Amino acid sequence: MTQMEIQAPARNARAGYKVDVSRGQRVGRVSSEWFNRPPDERYLSLTDLRNSVRARSQRSRTRIVESERIRVEASRDDAERLLLMLPDAEAPVAPTHWSFGQLASLVGAPAAYLRQLPAPLAAINLQYGLNSQRAEQVKTLEIQNGRLELRAVTGPDYGRIFDHELVEAVQKIAGNGTGDTRWKVPGVLDWSTGIYNPNVDISKDTTTLYASDRDVFLFLVDDLNPIEAGKLSNGDPDLFFRGFYCWNSEVGARTLGIASFYLRAVCQNRNLWGVENFEEITIRHSKYAASRFAAEAEPALIQFAESSSMPFVNGIKAARERTVARNDEDRESFLRKRAFSKVETTKIIDAVLAEEGRPPESIFDFVQGITRVARDKPHQDVRLDMEGKAKKLLDFAA
Repeated sequence: MTQMEIQAPARNARAGYKVDVSRGQRVGRVSSEWFNRPPDERYLSLTDLRNSVRARSQRSRTRIVESERIRVEASRDDAERLLLMLPDAEAPVAPTHWSFGQLASLVGAPAAYLRQLPAPLAAINLQYGLNSQRAEQVKTLEIQNGRLELRAVTGPDYGRIFDHELVEAVQKIAGNGTGDTRWKVPGVLDWSTGIYNPNVDISKDTTTLYASDRDVFLFLVDDLNPIEAGKLSNGDPDLFFRGFYCWNSEVGARTLGIASFYLRAVCQNRNLWGVENFEEITIRHSKYAASRFAAEAEPALIQFAESSSMPFVNGIKAARERTVARNDEDRESFLRKRAFSKVETTKIIDAVLAEEGRPPESIFDFVQGITRVARDKPHQDVRLDMEGKAKKLLDFAA
């Protein structure tokens, strides 16, 4: 894998930065993770997270077996315990909640229904499915965890990228993720003052480093080094920070992915505010996933960490300076030509008027109006479509 020198953090004595979160996109992906993670899935440093997920990988083994040779066992004395005997195994293996669902899917049975049955009845149904389905090879992931457990059942060509591999790739640029490099767990926006404070203690409540028995998710920012990209209408600097989040599942629960962006703030419940230049890479766990991770995802992460912010700043500057509408007719024509409805056009113009105290004139004005209206769209596909149009406008200006 690509090597790089870990960047030293730049310290700033200020208690925080005044930001304008009325602009740009709101991204709720991190907030969703934060809201749903129990305490035992929250980590206070990348080192702790890496040690945890690496230890389970070291206790795991992978092999390929014939599905028709899997035997399902259950005892009448224990109606809740179901075990699997895999070919050439020395002992039975207990399926996890996740792998049980994968096994049920393999035989075309509803996992939710099977989980409600006593183990002997569930075993009969699973065994029938395994015997009656066309025989095929499956890849198992087993772990010694006090008892032998089956963590995953996937196709034979499943390209597993272990969770610790992603965490270790992040550590090459972020160290411990606690401020020993430029990249760290984010601070918190104070809504009462509009001040974003990057200097917040990392706790179970504030951390953005997560791992469960089926996935990992990490979110880090470079929030001690604000980037000024023009001025606000009142003359204050429009400040941004760089950020990224990434995710993976070594058991097949989700793809591997990395999202990078510029943002203006992170609030207490971990919503991202004022996001611009959002870009995402996803890699399915297909046969060549590991080589794609080494060739694409990790270098992209390192490039983002090392790259200059000047292209972004210059793009924002160009969008601010490029006037495309001087009157109401120009404004309506500009938006209608870009497939915005009459209602959307009115809302976009009104949004800019409300926030800037004047109607939109530059490409940047229109981009901010579009993303502001997009936030209120209840359906994700419509919201993403509008945000995509805004990004195209910004790219066009650059």
